[in-house]
Amino acid sequence: MSTAEPWTIGRLLNWTTEYLESKGSDEARLESQLLLCHAIGCQKIQLYTRFEETVDDDKRTKFRELVKQRAAGTPVAYLLGTREFYSMEFAVTPDVLIPRPETEHLVIEALDRLKARGSEGTLRLLELGTGSGIIAVTVAKHAKNVTCLATDISAKALQVAQKNAEKHGVSERIEFALGDLFEAVPQGETFDIIVSNPPYVAESERAMMDPQVIAHEPHVALFAAEDGTAILRRILEKGADHLKPGGWLLLEFSPMIATRVAKIAEQLGSYQQISIGKDLARHDRYLVAQKGE
Repeated sequence: MSTAEPWTIGRLLNWTTEYLESKGSDEARLESQLLLCHAIGCQKIQLYTRFEETVDDDKRTKFRELVKQRAAGTPVAYLLGTREFYSMEFAVTPDVLIPRPETEHLVIEALDRLKARGSEGTLRLLELGTGSGIIAVTVAKHAKNVTCLATDISAKALQVAQKNAEKHGVSERIEFALGDLFEAVPQGETFDIIVSNPPYVAESERAMMDPQVIAHEPHVALFAAEDGTAILRRILEKGADHLKPGGWLLLEFSPMIATRVAKIAEQLGSYQQISIGKDLARHDRYLVAQKGE
């Protein structure tokens, strides 16, 4: 294609899609659209009516730099500074994991369990390792009678979570606390729901992971020692002490360790109605366990 041709939105999208495909992107077209929208300041749906519009030099330069960083491996979510989760937009930075759709199952389970516990009075949710705050914020947004305590070991992650709580108008019902798991929870406080998507990748699995994840996402939120169950075990061991009678514990994990996590929960003897839930790919993805009444 001659460089004398104007760089329209359509031409930029076509060229960039081919370029990112050559760099190994599985979603080259979508990524091209998202990056161009970010560079020119429009919604994705608007691109379809603006294909023949010429992009000025400044915006094209901004777009070129974004594409260059994406081709080098930087995740699109970090380039945009946002990620959609549960049909809501969340701020993300390299200080937090990029939200995955699998984690929406935890939100659905939490909302269902909270609804079953009644709409009268205030219910309490504890999220351990909140990261960008997606679980606590989403639950608070959809369950108006819930207040949350969300903890994280990273002060920078908590800043992102606080920003997201403010963005979605739920900051008055979420308290963020710095600390390692239950260290940030007041002694004796109990909750209707405890939920966590903690680090669960074993160090031995590092070589099998996507190199872009290893290179860009925070390792403190990814890796757990030993076989990947270390932090999950800690949560299970102390979780019952912080649950109200009949309260629920919800944990996300890798399908590779689902059987081991369920066995730990059963051996502790603190929980009943222990079950493993599947994600949309039919992989064992999360545990649901109830404290006895």
